[in-house]
Amino acid sequence: MTAQALKRSGSVLRRRRVVAVIGSGTAADADICQQVGRLVADLGCDLLTGAGGGVMEEVGRAFCERRDELGSTAIAIGIVPGDISPEGHYTTKPGYPNSWVELAIYTHLPRSGEDGKDVLSRNHISVLSADAIVALPGGPGTHSEVALAKQYGIALIAYGRHAPGGVELAPRIGRVREFLVSQLSQP
Repeated sequence: MTAQALKRSGSVLRRRRVVAVIGSGTAADADICQQVGRLVADLGCDLLTGAGGGVMEEVGRAFCERRDELGSTAIAIGIVPGDISPEGHYTTKPGYPNSWVELAIYTHLPRSGEDGKDVLSRNHISVLSADAIVALPGGPGTHSEVALAKQYGIALIAYGRHAPGGVELAPRIGRVREFLVSQLSQP
């Protein structure tokens, strides 16, 4: 039975809501990361990141700590980049996944940074798996995820020092909350 048929039949579908947070893999504004991680936990959503350091790690830490305070069952998901050698051996990039990732989704997709829109980038999985995305300050990889979110029509808001072209920059965490509540209430 399809999802539409289940809805029409009156059966209740329960699907977890996923908020992706994207940003720098090397640097992070701890205050901004803490605000966003705590907000995602407060909303009862699962958190999805690229599983690395920087923003991904700091948001994951804040999310997990707040989630534990709340006694929530939400989880921290990480999309892990990897590579397969000519001999068929799988390896992840050093430092992946960070220690806050609870559900690691290991991929064979090695591309990132300026190659983040490449078909061999895990960014497609991160963007397409999200119900909404919060973009924190970042570099070429973050910008490629923003471009993919626009391409695929995934709801997106920026928070922090700047916003990529055409993306709303939330002036305060309350606006990020309003945005997420609005997006997550849609079927």
